[in-house]
Amino acid sequence: MSTEDWLLGPNAVAGQLDADPSRILEAHLEDGARNPRVLALVERLRAEGIAVQRVPRGQMDKRTGSDRHQGIAARWRAPEAMDEGDLMALVARTEQPLLLVLDGVTDPHNLGACIRTAAAAGAIAVVVPKDRAVGLTPVVLRASAGMAARVPLARVTNLARVLEKLKEAGVWIAGAAGEGRQELYASDLRGPLAIVMGSEGEGMRELTRKRCDYLIRIPIAEGVESLNVSVAAGVFLFEAVRQRRGVRPSP
Repeated sequence: MSTEDWLLGPNAVAGQLDADPSRILEAHLEDGARNPRVLALVERLRAEGIAVQRVPRGQMDKRTGSDRHQGIAARWRAPEAMDEGDLMALVARTEQPLLLVLDGVTDPHNLGACIRTAAAAGAIAVVVPKDRAVGLTPVVLRASAGMAARVPLARVTNLARVLEKLKEAGVWIAGAAGEGRQELYASDLRGPLAIVMGSEGEGMRELTRKRCDYLIRIPIAEGVESLNVSVAAGVFLFEAVRQRRGVRPSP
């Protein structure tokens, strides 16, 4: 069943309008709002036949559960997670797919932040196992800042099997690991690629690690054990973006 939640602020509302306005159920506008961008969004919402209600600031904070709406919020129906078949079909019709795979990331704030980062980097999907990750909960949706509307979450029963299928489809599997032999900035991240991240504490499961074509490490300062998973995902994903724009890694 789809989850309903509030998109907070003009960026999140505009993103959903661009992606799929049919999922927006209603919108609230802070009474007295004068921001031109917010008012322009109201016109777009009304043009889509979406009801917009003016409410006092305090009432809006209470209804949305937050004071970070910047004068506008929209209640929406989040998309259901993809399954394995949907994911492989998406990969098959994408020329140079870039995916983020999370093994063992169970904190909803981290998952939401990873979805947001993946969307910003142009990844086609975020992949998680059903048994070691949260779904599209309201906390995840809010942490994604509306980006769950732009990059799908695929929840799969057997992550190791899906990684094998991705390899058969021509996708290289790069695992992020502190003990990796290759350094990130000397690795080739062009072409079809899935970047695999484990949890901050335990890292990837052994079966997941064995499915990786290679393990890559981020060069971090001595005495620092690890990075937050969403930060590490951003470092990896945007290095891939940099290389895909024609800048080769150092020899």
